[in-house]
Amino acid sequence: MTEDPLLTSLLAAVAAAPDDVPLRLHVAELLAAARRPAEALAHCSHVLAVEPGNAAALALLQRLTAALSAATPPAPAQPSTFDWAKAEEQVADIAAPAFAQDASSPPVEDVEIARRPTVRLADVGGMDEVKQRLELAFLGPVRNPELARRFGTTARGGLLLYGPPGCGKTFIARAVAGELGAKFVEIGIADVLDMWVGRSERNLAELFRTARRNAPCVLFLDEVDALGQKRSNLTHSGSLRNTVNQLLAELDSATGANDGVFVLGATNHPWDLDSALRRPGRFDRMLLVLPPDAPARAAILRHHLRDRPVAELDLAALVKATEHYSGADLAHVCDTAAERALALSMRSGTVQPLTTRDLLGAAREVTPSTGPWFAAARNVALFGNTDGSYDELAAYLKRNRSL
Repeated sequence: MTEDPLLTSLLAAVAAAPDDVPLRLHVAELLAAARRPAEALAHCSHVLAVEPGNAAALALLQRLTAALSAATPPAPAQPSTFDWAKAEEQVADIAAPAFAQDASSPPVEDVEIARRPTVRLADVGGMDEVKQRLELAFLGPVRNPELARRFGTTARGGLLLYGPPGCGKTFIARAVAGELGAKFVEIGIADVLDMWVGRSERNLAELFRTARRNAPCVLFLDEVDALGQKRSNLTHSGSLRNTVNQLLAELDSATGANDGVFVLGATNHPWDLDSALRRPGRFDRMLLVLPPDAPARAAILRHHLRDRPVAELDLAALVKATEHYSGADLAHVCDTAAERALALSMRSGTVQPLTTRDLLGAAREVTPSTGPWFAAARNVALFGNTDGSYDELAAYLKRNRSL
């Protein structure tokens, strides 16, 4: 191709002044006229990099793109020589991926309904105040529907159990189901959340449908704050926002009557729940489940020591030394003391039973896990209790200033 002397001089000028926009546009126009659109496009792109809104460059870019598209002939179709039949035979015995499911397919498995729990509230050691609140707010209207109707009360809606971890919220929920003679379905976050779009909402709807089919039924949502997070904190997670919306719809019985389905929720962080979940007809009642009181601690310690060799035991001293310990902490104390006694027994060759000294030593070693929870809850009770929801928690903290 014979080079135009004028164009050669202009290209040299462009090389000396690469950001001269009028010069580059003039060169691009000359290249386009000389049927060299690819080179013209490079100069046009440089102009737009310097001045993104340059109207002349944008118009030229449109003409150059159209010219390049028209100049590129479609690739000729190549005859296929691949033997698809043979390939299908080779992979015929390979199972399809287990995680790939069509959106219209049924859920992976139906929800397994637990048998009716045999545990009752009488099996919950101590915690008389919690039992009384449960009886008045939840169990009483269920057991006496006619009387409750005359007073205009009902068990409709949900009950939210909250408090430090390890204090028996799940055990109490099972005991409620036992009192009602109802089946018990426990739902965790793994039963609902799914990586596929729309499956989390579908799983939640199926769990509620299964509970309705098996009424009377206690539907227990463990760690409900994970499923019902504040939607204002989920601006970048549309899937979780939709899950919260689905939970609200199911609690409102948007897809079916919840008669005979008693919804209990448990959380360690009620202040993280979406405020819509606390409205009437949903989780409109809250019950604070505190660390076990003295009678409850005595019952828990007896339970964990019943099948272990014990020489002598000052239960009152041990109960006094484990104030503010959760039920899980008390189990850890017994396990720690048993490990020490086991090690001593293996060294001596004879069984060394547990003593009060062993258990008190283990209690000094195990730090109560409720401390960090109360530290966080104190700020909520003091500065976030605008509607009185945490009055009971604030009163407890006032009585126990050491927490």
